[in-house]
Amino acid sequence: MKIAKLLAWIGVIAMTLAIGNGFIVGDFGADGSELLTNPWGIVSLVDLYVGFTLFSLWIAFRESNRLMVTLWIILMMTLGFFTGALYVLIALYQSKGDWATFFLKDQKDKVLKSLHQVKQP
Repeated sequence: MKIAKLLAWIGVIAMTLAIGNGFIVGDFGADGSELLTNPWGIVSLVDLYVGFTLFSLWIAFRESNRLMVTLWIILMMTLGFFTGALYVLIALYQSKGDWATFFLKDQKDKVLKSLHQVKQP
């Protein structure tokens, strides 16, 4: 889990620096319109939002609080994988070294109970 935490920290820091650089040096409107005129720019945006959506499904599965789900998904769709890296980092610390808790959180008991029932004839 130490490696996962390190990678999540690197992701949060890298995304913070990249987003900061974009806002300080770039022009969101002008750069965004150029991106949309380039076919590979469109491919990149579709790729990103498919990833954001799939990652958001994991968040929605893990979390039982609908307000938190909504907040995390809005952040994911606006701040991208900065949010994803932050979410993973928080989940890693909250799981206290338990991978099942990391992946399943509020669904852990239900999933494990379901798996246990499948194994018994």
